[in-house]
Amino acid sequence: MDFSLTDQQKLIRDTVRQFMETEVRPLVKELEREEKFPLDLLKKIADMGCCGMLMPEEWGGPGLDTISYVLMIEEVARVYTAMSTALGVTNSAVQIPLLQFGTEAQKQKYLKRLASGEILGSFCLTEAAAGSDAAGIQATATLKSCTSSSSSTSSTSYFLNGAKTWVTNGSVAGVFIAFAKTDPSAGAKGISAFLVEPTFKGFKIGRHEDKMGQRSSPSVEILLNDCEVPVANRLGAEGQGLKIALSALDGGRIGIAAQAVGLAQGALDESIKYAKQRRAFGKTISEFQAIQWMIADMQTELEAARGLTYYAAWLKDSGKTSLSGPASAGGGAAASKAKLYASEMANRVVYKAVQIHGSVGYSRETDVERMYRDARVITIYEGTSEVQRMIIARDLLK
Repeated sequence: MDFSLTDQQKLIRDTVRQFMETEVRPLVKELEREEKFPLDLLKKIADMGCCGMLMPEEWGGPGLDTISYVLMIEEVARVYTAMSTALGVTNSAVQIPLLQFGTEAQKQKYLKRLASGEILGSFCLTEAAAGSDAAGIQATATLKSCTSSSSSTSSTSYFLNGAKTWVTNGSVAGVFIAFAKTDPSAGAKGISAFLVEPTFKGFKIGRHEDKMGQRSSPSVEILLNDCEVPVANRLGAEGQGLKIALSALDGGRIGIAAQAVGLAQGALDESIKYAKQRRAFGKTISEFQAIQWMIADMQTELEAARGLTYYAAWLKDSGKTSLSGPASAGGGAAASKAKLYASEMANRVVYKAVQIHGSVGYSRETDVERMYRDARVITIYEGTSEVQRMIIARDLLK
């Protein structure tokens, strides 16, 4: 088995790493303190092709493989988790469903702009009473004929009503994939997906969540009050919404696993550096067995998570769920295994990183304090750890 990266993959990793170290790291503390979205930095990394890595060249992307995408997310998260979240949503949760289910006209209108970073994408599924239970959303979409007062011409549009919560990139996105029930009586089979622009009538950005971590990555409420969406902006067929949503989340979990690996790597790097500098009882704390064991455990768990993540990415590119499994767009249970283990690993690693730093690790002046807060949500979004265990168990017991 060959686990080595190609020369192109190494170049992508090293180029993104250099950009994050020179262009981004000096600004992270200020951006987090001011809760400022790093739009200028995203424009710069978009010029490197990082906003549409998985898109074919015909749609404005470099057409790279999932391993390359994972390497990019990992390097970004190692320095700035909030930035990797913004990139993950626009790359995976928005562009992949648009590529798979969008019409030619929809791709022409949105996909090239998303892939180039001209606009960012956002994914609107979660509601106050519908998180893990995606089929429980209450937003509705009603097809109606309407007449323009200026031209007296008649047209048919969907009118969306409801509220979405925890919408990443919500205050800065140029297009949203919003999910609503076109047939409430059909339950999960009555959900449809729509491409919504923030300029559409009836669209409004609500409150910003006051979050524990990733504070410069905006999570907002989206209010849909008779939001008028052209029929041409329905993504896929009516009733296909839940399939679109779950396929997006399935593939996105590999990116979340990569984010967890990158964050944990950053915490380990900081811990090793600090342990070599900090002195106690006449020697550096790196000479104490207690510290050495923590660092050894951190590295071992990190490598295990990285292996699961790269394996899931490789399976996705090869069109398999396992070495002997059938084709799957998202890597199936392998993606869930990677997301489950990597997200929980990251929380264990950052816990140890704060412990190694001692009281200074509890200070807002250190990177590990921010990493500790940033890591907590990774076991929750794009499917909780409990949901991942359900998926894995169902795959084993089917």
